[in-house]
Amino acid sequence: MKSCQLCPRRCGVNRLNGEVGFCRAPGATLVVSASHPHFGEERPLVGNGGSGTIFITHCNLRCVFCQNWEISQLGQGSETDTDRMARMIVYLQELGCHNINIVTPTHYSAHLLRALDTAAGEGLRLPIVYNTSGWERLEILKLLDGVVDIYLPDFKYWDSRMSAKYSSGAESYPEVTKAAILEMHRQVGVARPPADGILQRGLIIRHLVMPNNIGGSEEVMEWIAENLPKDTYVNIMAQYTPLYKAYDYPEISRRVTSEEYNKVVQRAKDVGLTNLDVQGYWWMPK
Repeated sequence: MKSCQLCPRRCGVNRLNGEVGFCRAPGATLVVSASHPHFGEERPLVGNGGSGTIFITHCNLRCVFCQNWEISQLGQGSETDTDRMARMIVYLQELGCHNINIVTPTHYSAHLLRALDTAAGEGLRLPIVYNTSGWERLEILKLLDGVVDIYLPDFKYWDSRMSAKYSSGAESYPEVTKAAILEMHRQVGVARPPADGILQRGLIIRHLVMPNNIGGSEEVMEWIAENLPKDTYVNIMAQYTPLYKAYDYPEISRRVTSEEYNKVVQRAKDVGLTNLDVQGYWWMPK
């Protein structure tokens, strides 16, 4: 981090000297917003004990519609160090969580490795979930090979024009994320929960359906079917809500309709995807 290259923006700032890059994260320390058992994740991650989730602040994408913008944009949280983070991790295991779920880890991946090493020395035995936007450098992912057990990436956009417009100029998002997901699959394979339903290893891809097909949802489903096993776990998410700066963009200033959502689900089935996490909410407009 003397010349930070942790994410695709590759700002090159000296974070160890206190310089701040695009993500606005500090250097030698990290900022944690919350740490607790979380029951809002995918069912194979939650079980009865919850997913042991640590929400880390700041973000390298800074999407205009972010639902957690107070954390990702404003950095609301408490400054901590890797030793204290290791204690958080072990405590979540003691509470009975089924895994350790690090949310938005990309710009803190160096801290994460050190904290996990310390926690492992103190008895950590749970699977590690890398809960990411998907916009990851291959060089960093390869350093995580053998450390991460469950990859949980978003695949937000098919079109680079959309990722540039709504995620702060991240034009490379589609191509970088496709390569990253292939590397994640190489490392951990398909997510296949055992008989008890609690996932120990594998890839879960999230795709948020957005109004007016901003994410290119059908093309995303087609790419997954063409490049990964047909039983790849794909969570087709319906909960898009216009928050943060979304109302500055009329085309994303509403929720998705049931017609928009169901069209994506049907396309995923048509191209042969068999392991779909399909949602539906009573409040979705027709």
